[in-house]
Amino acid sequence: MSEDYGAKNIKVLEGLEAVRKRPGMYIGGTGINGLHHLVKELVDNSMDEALAGHCDKIEITIHKDNSVTVGDNGRGIPVDTHSKGKSAAEIIFTVLHAGGKFDKGSYKVSGGLHGVGSSVVNALSKWMKVEIYKNGKEYLLEFEKQKAKRGLEEIGVTKQSGTKVTFLADDTIFQTIEYEYKTMRKKYREFAFLNPNVTIIFRDERPEEMIEEVFHFEGGIAEYVDEITQNSKKIIKDTIFVTGERDDVEVDIALTYTNSFNEVIEGFVNNVTTPGGGTHISGFKLSITKAIKDYLNVNGKAADKKINLTGEDIREGITSIISVRVPEPQFEGQTKDKLGNPEVQGIVQQVFFEKFYAYLDENPKAAQAIIEKSLGANKAREAAKKARDLVRRKSALDFSSMPGKLADCSIRDPKEAELFIVEGDSAGGSAKQGRDRMTQAILPLRGKPLNVEKARLVKMLENEEIKTLITALGMGFGEQVDYEKLRYHKVIIMADADVDGSHIATLILTLLFRHFRELILKGHVYIAMPPLYGIKKGQKKIWIQDEEQLTQYRTNNPSEKLELQRYKGLGEMNPDQLWETTLDPLTRHLKRITIDDAIEADEVFSMLMGDKVEPRKDFIIENAKFVDELDI
Repeated sequence: MSEDYGAKNIKVLEGLEAVRKRPGMYIGGTGINGLHHLVKELVDNSMDEALAGHCDKIEITIHKDNSVTVGDNGRGIPVDTHSKGKSAAEIIFTVLHAGGKFDKGSYKVSGGLHGVGSSVVNALSKWMKVEIYKNGKEYLLEFEKQKAKRGLEEIGVTKQSGTKVTFLADDTIFQTIEYEYKTMRKKYREFAFLNPNVTIIFRDERPEEMIEEVFHFEGGIAEYVDEITQNSKKIIKDTIFVTGERDDVEVDIALTYTNSFNEVIEGFVNNVTTPGGGTHISGFKLSITKAIKDYLNVNGKAADKKINLTGEDIREGITSIISVRVPEPQFEGQTKDKLGNPEVQGIVQQVFFEKFYAYLDENPKAAQAIIEKSLGANKAREAAKKARDLVRRKSALDFSSMPGKLADCSIRDPKEAELFIVEGDSAGGSAKQGRDRMTQAILPLRGKPLNVEKARLVKMLENEEIKTLITALGMGFGEQVDYEKLRYHKVIIMADADVDGSHIATLILTLLFRHFRELILKGHVYIAMPPLYGIKKGQKKIWIQDEEQLTQYRTNNPSEKLELQRYKGLGEMNPDQLWETTLDPLTRHLKRITIDDAIEADEVFSMLMGDKVEPRKDFIIENAKFVDELDI
């Protein structure tokens, strides 16, 4: 074998061919997230112009044929001839690692893929059109199958300035080229909060009536915090906003406190979300802990001064957004979602501590409310520690003994093991009979898990369903969580396709998001997607996933008389059917939960279980059409 291995076996990928051969290396994959990433790369380029102070409007349009246009009113990409003999514009769209992001004089900070974005979008498109408005002239550059049809052309005069790029993603590369408006809307609305000087116009021309939304938030991330906490009861009246700059690193922080028992801290670096955290988050946490402790030592009661508050105590009920702009960001972790620059920690500490301490000094009522909240959290934490120790002595959280209701799998390699969290004993019974006993464990949950939004740790550890789940996962809980001890690398929530099922799935997802976020970050959490319908066709059964698929089936088989059965619950399926539709890795449908899904579930849950009635009423009215199967 080795004798045949020579120069002829070495393949050199020229130009953009490497991107087409391994798209996952550049955009993460060829699914819907990879497709959306193409648009984000172009928006990042426009946003870099905005961060440099040259652009205040970005327009994103999804056209009827699923081509997309991203335009801005920035300086317009360069049109002069590059040293390589082609226009700079053509070089940017055809050569990897070519762009202004590598020249410190062009951009102080930037997001995106560090200069590969534009060429990667071209590499993965069927065609692309670039319109440039610069120096009073309009230019056109067109590509087909990654190659320029001809050089850059001057086609007219204009008073505009900026760049407009239109492209059609290659459907031979991507699993789908149907963009999800809702997902994209959330992302670019978030961009507008992070950049209050920018207006983002987002259009979707595909519906019968075109959708156009304008996102502009003068209040920036402070307004974002207000929106996140709109369904919660604040314990301080203000949303505190701190901004500053040190050594070319810009820091913006907004925060408030609610009566929640959880903390919500979201970080961004150059407009890129960092769910893995990093030095900007650690700098913030150290700083707020020091500020509250220092204030308490100077202004607190003698008895309170003796209590040793932890950072966890001090952050209970906090909602905060930390946005930093860093000239040379370094990202860590497998998914590159954690900021690693050590200098950023100290800069965030300096910027935040000084201004936050001044706020506490000037607002003693707010300071006292935060301190009382922290002291209450401290007492609850001590009580939870005692409860946890007591519970552990009683073996309910002894991870060497599994709960009786868990039907465990035989395999001991976590990478091969799956845990199905199943709603109800009936479905649990069918799942236990229908599963692959080697690799699939079944944990039935009776009733609804505890509402973690309104419960401190001590209450959670008294809840049987939550204790059972924690024990089955095997990682411990709270400060003692060890993700290396996770017993199953696929944790699959399997609930009925009705309102109660959705509620239970949301409860479990919120619990995991609040207390085991790393599970979601590492891609271990899934939702099973059981079919809604079965059609009997002779001796066979055809499974129909949802209403949309049923409509498609009826269209494709207009003359067929359907023997249709709707499955309201998993318990209605026998073990063989449950295996075929929901358990069998070869035929089942699973949805991997991302941090965005978890945040959305968390927001919905906070609203449904929060203190305010009006948002709940609005939600029920708005979603009434989805609950026609509700049993009265």
